[in-house]
Amino acid sequence: MKIDKKIIDELTKYLKEFGLTEIEYGDGNTKVKVSRSINVSSVAPSEVKKKQEIIESNGTNITSPIVGTAYLAAEPGGKKFVDVGQKIKKGQTVMIIEAMKTMNHVPSTQDGTVSKILVKDGEPVEFGQPLISIK
Repeated sequence: MKIDKKIIDELTKYLKEFGLTEIEYGDGNTKVKVSRSINVSSVAPSEVKKKQEIIESNGTNITSPIVGTAYLAAEPGGKKFVDVGQKIKKGQTVMIIEAMKTMNHVPSTQDGTVSKILVKDGEPVEFGQPLISIK
């Protein structure tokens, strides 16, 4: 079997261009898979630290229970679960985190008033990342 280096080069360019970690191409009986690792250790901690500093100055935080994508409303263009200044009760849904095509409701951990929403709609979130600050 002869390996076509042009395909590998082109797939590698696509990885970089689109910020992918893996890409696979198939043609007939031939399959080529190219992957790379991304070092995000220098970026992620600084972003989380900034958000934690905001929370420490503004009150208590509600954090993400899982890794996934945060949604502020039940559907695109729908009414948000909470807004800044809104009073909320313990157990009230404050947003949804989608993980593996499953929508997970994030409940408030206490009664209070929303002082800041720390994530944008559709933003990826990490486990333990601050989502909302409440007073």
